[in-house]
Amino acid sequence: MPLASREITRADILPMADYGKVRKERRAQLLPVKRLRRIAVGPFATFYFENYDSMWLQVHEMLFIEKGGEAQIDDELRAYNPLIPKGDELVATLMLEIEDPVRRDRELSGLGGIEATISLNFAGETVPAIPETDVERTKADGKTSSVHFLHFRFTPAAIAKFRKPGTEALLAIAHPNYGHMARLSEATRAALAADFA
Repeated sequence: MPLASREITRADILPMADYGKVRKERRAQLLPVKRLRRIAVGPFATFYFENYDSMWLQVHEMLFIEKGGEAQIDDELRAYNPLIPKGDELVATLMLEIEDPVRRDRELSGLGGIEATISLNFAGETVPAIPETDVERTKADGKTSSVHFLHFRFTPAAIAKFRKPGTEALLAIAHPNYGHMARLSEATRAALAADFA
């Protein structure tokens, strides 16, 4: 993939008036792509595997909604460019989605360190999730955040195995209070395999 697909630059940012005209269409185009890249693991953990297109849309949505103008652009690029896979990795946003605030507080209080218990397993390979370190996501009291940003870094051999059609891949969480796994569909595996250089 060309370098441009690994990073959003100012040249990729549409003026907000232009984005407003194509916003509905762009969001609709990305829905089937995002659906393939969304994996539910257990009752309330959902992984959203990011790529250039999902982050391009996210940056534009932030600029469109927050209306920060030119001054906001650099902050959004700094926040979202690290979530675009760089050719030897997959990148996911993990959302612990619990609507009821009382239950959410209770569950998150028991899931400290969950970000260190996640892996992709396939063809004899285990690729652990490496959490972003920009912000501490688990507090001293053991309560975790409801949002985590994760990198799965692959060796060349692991990439070759993951790319092979029909490879069975499992996304697993091995936290003592949340032990769940999900099998990736073949369509999802193929979509994610396209993130490698």
